[in-house]
Amino acid sequence: MDGDQFKNSSTGHLVAISGSDPRFGQWEHVAFVPRPLPAVTPTLTVSTFNAVADARAAIAALDSSGRRLPNPALLRRPTLRREAQSTSALEGTYAPLDAVLAADQDEEQTDDRLREVINYVRSAEYGFAWVADGRPLTVGLLADLQRRLFQGAATGREHAGRLREIQVVIGSHRAARIQDARFVPPPPGPDLEQQTRDLVEWMGHDHAGDLDPVVAAGMAHYQFETLHPFHDGNGRIGRLLIVLHLVLSGALREPTLTVSPWFEDRRAEYYDHLHGVSARGDWDSWIRFFAHGLTASARDTERRLVDLLTVQSDLKARVRAAGLRAESAVRLVDFALGQPIFTVSQAQRHLGLTYPRANGLVRQLVDAGILRQYDDRAVYDREFTAPEVLGILLRSS
Repeated sequence: MDGDQFKNSSTGHLVAISGSDPRFGQWEHVAFVPRPLPAVTPTLTVSTFNAVADARAAIAALDSSGRRLPNPALLRRPTLRREAQSTSALEGTYAPLDAVLAADQDEEQTDDRLREVINYVRSAEYGFAWVADGRPLTVGLLADLQRRLFQGAATGREHAGRLREIQVVIGSHRAARIQDARFVPPPPGPDLEQQTRDLVEWMGHDHAGDLDPVVAAGMAHYQFETLHPFHDGNGRIGRLLIVLHLVLSGALREPTLTVSPWFEDRRAEYYDHLHGVSARGDWDSWIRFFAHGLTASARDTERRLVDLLTVQSDLKARVRAAGLRAESAVRLVDFALGQPIFTVSQAQRHLGLTYPRANGLVRQLVDAGILRQYDDRAVYDREFTAPEVLGILLRSS
């Protein structure tokens, strides 16, 4: 890390660090420690304030649509899987979206990459339930979310569930020296623990009248990623915190927002803007970029939710038109929304039917053109999907 870039920073300061590397021997360098977040809005330009207002409007529209859904949790499920796939890809853990949509959340995954992605879904749902119960964010919750992220995974388990105890770097390949990293976050220890507690308390404070929720969420995201409090998973937990923060602030009631696809498509800009806050105190560019991301993400999420609701209604109408009066046929449509690619065994278990009954029901919906086999080549453990549902989830933003 080029320490000269941060010498005149208004958002933090450098501290000396040292250590030993078996490849390079003893080393000395510097790390960047961010200052505590202010309780007032940083200096922002008119264009940034306009971007923030657009983001608030887009989030409000999404929230309004979400509250009109008869079962928001059902339609949140497939969009959350899109978020899980994208936020994991942003951190280098890639699993194909169709594999993520087909994974059974109640079963252990054999593929390590897919396991981490589904673990994110479980972590997010745990976090959503936490704030829905009216409980505040705590460092313990963050550690628990991070632990759940790596549960059963081949990597990351050693340090899971606690704040990091070693120095980490950002933007460096494994064979490089610490001096070659793009950014070096604060060293581990009591100060990092206190800074993380300060951030959590800041996020839980009522900043009404002083900070717009979008600005506050952007500032908190920067602080979390700069502190980098965990050994691994900071990006995924940090982006999950954006949604949790917006829910806690009252800007979003139903946590349907998916933010990572937009940031994944602009990965280099994302890191550049975070770096700009640390190096130059450039809150304005970061908040504007962040607000543009929330606006685009909220609008895209709203379109998908509305389209999914339309498809849900249409498929149920087609079920009735086909003469399938059984309530289980309608429930199978709902299941196909929450589990967009599924097997008969999965439908049997989740609907509480016998295998022959579930198999016959799936066959009837296939004959009616409501479902189709996902992979025509499969003979055993065939997978099925509602094509319209899958099309909405797989289309680009």
